[in-house]
Amino acid sequence: MLDARNVTAIVVTYNRLPLLKQCLAALRAQTVQGFTVLLVDNASTDGTADYIKTLAMPGLVCRNPGKNLGGAGGFAYGIREAAALGCKAVWIMDDDTLPTPTALETLLAADAAHGGDYGWLSGRALAPEGADQPMNLQRKTMYRDIDGFGDGKGEIPAVMASFVSLFLRTEAVRQFGLPIAEFFIWSDDWEYTRRISRAKPCYVIPASRVVHAMQNPGIVNIAADVPARWERYRYFYRNDVVLYRREGLRGWLWLLAKDAWHTAQVLCSPQGCKAWRIGIIWKGFFAGVRFHPATPYLP
Repeated sequence: MLDARNVTAIVVTYNRLPLLKQCLAALRAQTVQGFTVLLVDNASTDGTADYIKTLAMPGLVCRNPGKNLGGAGGFAYGIREAAALGCKAVWIMDDDTLPTPTALETLLAADAAHGGDYGWLSGRALAPEGADQPMNLQRKTMYRDIDGFGDGKGEIPAVMASFVSLFLRTEAVRQFGLPIAEFFIWSDDWEYTRRISRAKPCYVIPASRVVHAMQNPGIVNIAADVPARWERYRYFYRNDVVLYRREGLRGWLWLLAKDAWHTAQVLCSPQGCKAWRIGIIWKGFFAGVRFHPATPYLP
């Protein structure tokens, strides 16, 4: 049976020191202790490295790959490093994830209840004001979110989840591989969790809660997002092709319908640069058709 000493919590950060401080404080406040915290600092330039040097936190291991690998690359790197440290399970989160005190304890109890026979476990992500974060709702199918969290007890089967409080055993990593670093950002978590759920049952554990203090909450959609984030959508529309084409004809139809709907929303949006944004959608789609990244595995 796993205990906290077998777990490595992986946190990926890039230039968000105020949020990282809150995340680390929340990890220090867990009701179970003894786990390792592996911090992947994607070459931050905001004083993160200097702060870590002053932090007296037992079990903290910091790795800096020397450049910004994005979320996807950071998690792939972090899981590889965690496995090299000899952990039996990893607990994955962004630097703006604030676990409630019993978050890890609850995941460990769910792991024990299943005897380790599952693909992954996912926690419930809340906004700071207490509502569920829409971007982090798990999927019960490739095309539908779960139907809420019920009474907040028990477990809910799911096929996709985000990297905001994801728990899995290292043996599952060895079997199914690592996240695809080439994704850089977006859809890396959907692809990874779906890769696993195609073969093994996976579950949401609503009683394991985190606050996701994200700076830009909401559904990923270039029609509604702020201009400063538009350029990065080329990754989203490209990476989604890799995710959904694996589902066959229905996946292709979903992709085309989603991208067409986002195009229509851009045309109706009050913001400018409509032709440019539509170009990002469809250039991303066709880049995805040509994009065939290999699945990486642990050595």
